[in-house]
Amino acid sequence: MRRFHPKPDQPGRVRPYTKNMIETPWWLSLLLGRKVSPTESRYEALVSALSQGDQPMDAVARKMLANPEIRQDWNMALQNGGSATSNAPGEIKRLFAELANDPPWLDRALLKEGVLATHRGGTALPLVLRNYALMGGYLLTGFNRTLIMTGELTKGVLPRMIRTSRWWLDCTALGGLQPFATGFKSTLQVRLVHSMVRLQLEQNPEWDHLRWGTPINQADLLATYLAFAVVPLIGMRALGVPVSPSESRAIMHLWKYIGWLIGVDEKWLVDSELAAAELLLQTFATQSPPDWTSEALGSALARAPLELELPWRHEKPLTHFLLRHWLYHMHLSTNRWFLSSRQMKELGLSARVVPWFPALSFAPRFAWQAGCRLTKAGRMNLARQGRVAQLRLMGISEKLEPDAKPHQPMKAETSIVAEST
Repeated sequence: MRRFHPKPDQPGRVRPYTKNMIETPWWLSLLLGRKVSPTESRYEALVSALSQGDQPMDAVARKMLANPEIRQDWNMALQNGGSATSNAPGEIKRLFAELANDPPWLDRALLKEGVLATHRGGTALPLVLRNYALMGGYLLTGFNRTLIMTGELTKGVLPRMIRTSRWWLDCTALGGLQPFATGFKSTLQVRLVHSMVRLQLEQNPEWDHLRWGTPINQADLLATYLAFAVVPLIGMRALGVPVSPSESRAIMHLWKYIGWLIGVDEKWLVDSELAAAELLLQTFATQSPPDWTSEALGSALARAPLELELPWRHEKPLTHFLLRHWLYHMHLSTNRWFLSSRQMKELGLSARVVPWFPALSFAPRFAWQAGCRLTKAGRMNLARQGRVAQLRLMGISEKLEPDAKPHQPMKAETSIVAEST
């Protein structure tokens, strides 16, 4: 196994600095005209981010842990658009005052374009998020340690995927990121959970600060934000979904705002897909190589379809068996489309898998997408149908999890579904 030897004052997960420490994909090197390895100053900034949390929200969480009744003040402020903070602690008041105004760089029209571009991705986008962003993310063990220590592995993959999918649907709904709309509030709730977990793990004697740094630190938040922003753009193209330069810019702007809301330091937010791809690769300098956690989480995600228990399994046992195995092999083949044989092995997956599903579906998907994009009406219809497919996919996932509360689409999304059925 590859081993890194950081400086004594750096967390043990950090790779030692060299001028060519990051392997640059050939296509990115061609587009940028250079390697993506960070400069020494960028490297030092990323290493420093391993010890930084989210000060404004950490202050709220710290107050809440000391006095659980303060959660009522938080919920009141969140449900009433930040206006019900007169009796709330100063920490909550300061946070909501900061969120009261849009950042000066925010373009709401461009934000809407990013949402519509996301809808046009249809079911290809969830495939990318599950089989490329999420599965590939398990190779970065800095994230895995938090999941393991919070018991996410033993709780099962499906509940965590459903929670993340709900949040993603909220954020990518039309109007979902308006101040104190569903996606806005969902993101703040996720941000609060991050802070609560961060503070609790910091007090956990099993958390190795010298090796892992601060739990859910700025470097890991940055990598997560960038993964949601740029990985889907790369992955959609690889599955046959054309992405125009204007769509790329709009989706990056959408996730720049979500990154700001979720507590990523503003200095790390980027506007372009190329800048995001470069910075995401540079964050790998703060990650240890794959270990047993990569295999444990990767194999659990891969096996999830085989563990589905559908309500009608007793009435149609053969159909139930075939569906579970279809989903298992379909997702596994998509993993192989995006991941190398070495990465598949590190995730506990077979490297002998043939990427048959993406290979067979690429041409039909590209033909349909390209044809629809020729006219404005076609693009609108593509976005409408794509969103309906995303919502239906979420509905199917929730039926597989007995304790899941159904996702409630926003009014704008309800009308989209009504128009398309």
